[in-house]
Amino acid sequence: MQTSLRGISERANKDKEHRFGNLYGMLNEGFLKGCYRELKRDAAPGVDGQDYYAYRKNLNENVTRLVNNLKQKKYRAKLVRRKYIPKSKGKLRPLGIPAVEDKMLQLAAAKILEAIFEEDFLEVSYGYRPGRGAQDAVQDLTRNLQFGKYTHIVEADIKGFYDSIDHEWMIRMLEERINDKPFLHLIRKWLKAGILDPEGQVIHPATGTPQGGIVSPILANVYLHYALDLWFEKRIKRQCKGEALIIRYADDWVCAFQYQRDAKMFYEQLEERLGKFGLEVSPEKTKILLFNRKELEQSETFDFLGFEFSRSISRKSRPIVKRRTSRKKLRASIAAFTVWIKENRNKKISKLMETLRSKYRGYWNYYGIIGNFASLGQFYYRSVRILFKWLNRRSQKLSYKWAGYKELLKQFSIPSPRITEKYPSRQMKLFV
Repeated sequence: MQTSLRGISERANKDKEHRFGNLYGMLNEGFLKGCYRELKRDAAPGVDGQDYYAYRKNLNENVTRLVNNLKQKKYRAKLVRRKYIPKSKGKLRPLGIPAVEDKMLQLAAAKILEAIFEEDFLEVSYGYRPGRGAQDAVQDLTRNLQFGKYTHIVEADIKGFYDSIDHEWMIRMLEERINDKPFLHLIRKWLKAGILDPEGQVIHPATGTPQGGIVSPILANVYLHYALDLWFEKRIKRQCKGEALIIRYADDWVCAFQYQRDAKMFYEQLEERLGKFGLEVSPEKTKILLFNRKELEQSETFDFLGFEFSRSISRKSRPIVKRRTSRKKLRASIAAFTVWIKENRNKKISKLMETLRSKYRGYWNYYGIIGNFASLGQFYYRSVRILFKWLNRRSQKLSYKWAGYKELLKQFSIPSPRITEKYPSRQMKLFV
């Protein structure tokens, strides 16, 4: 199957006009079993109550039955169980949890879609793509702002993007590269799949793709590739008098322009362009910002992927792009840490410290970018004190004094703040 996917990628790369057929037939037992083994084993079950291990008990029979249903066009997507997870300021974000069988099938379809569309996606797109990540997007944006001629930023946000994807436009975009009606019909079934909310009500969405579905990230990338990326590269850049740049990670993106008039031109056309595809910008989160190295005092800050970007001066009196953890994300991280320790403080200390090590390593790996050590230290300082407070509430008797607590952290090798980002070039190092 890997050979087949590689063949699809090569064909997609060589012939940009080719439309692929016979994709539905690739959904065979061998391919699906391989996809099943890649699923997260500790993921929550869907509406049928089956988790990874329950489905595995009769794996061969289950997969054979599913493939037969696909061949006979009897497959029906199960309801997607909706769960709400907390965001900042008490808000909730809806998360869709498909059944294990649907996840397995969605992963197979996502692999096929990735093999086709990865050859079309532009370099400015970073989200949910192999070999690329959020830190790559942050580093690329930093490098361009540092060495480019950009003076203005357009910060934008699409209101409820995943809930606003137009199904008909989605299928039309996929048809640009796919000529297989059964395969497209399968994707349409997932788009139309009913949602079971926590109160037991079934919602039949007219638009959108459920957040949490394995196929959703690649579909979102395809949608914004045609609705935003290509438009910016092929139309907007040609209308600009100076340099123009877009960096996108999933539905989070930022644009930079050399001239203010180019930024205004893009800003004025953006609402109409996105509206054509059923998308709407959030007025309060969409604005033009001054970001000029020659006007440091007037330059504004903006957030992207959890980091705050600003213009500043280095220790060598050179203009630099300064990055730090955004204040919003720092507050959210501390709040999430507090919730975690309150809920888990009574667990065995060794297990608790093992999870704590993992949390800190993940935090340093993501936020440990050059110039951000102060923010890392602030998170560490506040979190270790929160931990100290709640460990001492495990019982009525005081569990630890400060000296003993510090020894505990040392005993379990709790990692201190550290910078994990590598210098991308010797040239970049000069400006830090």
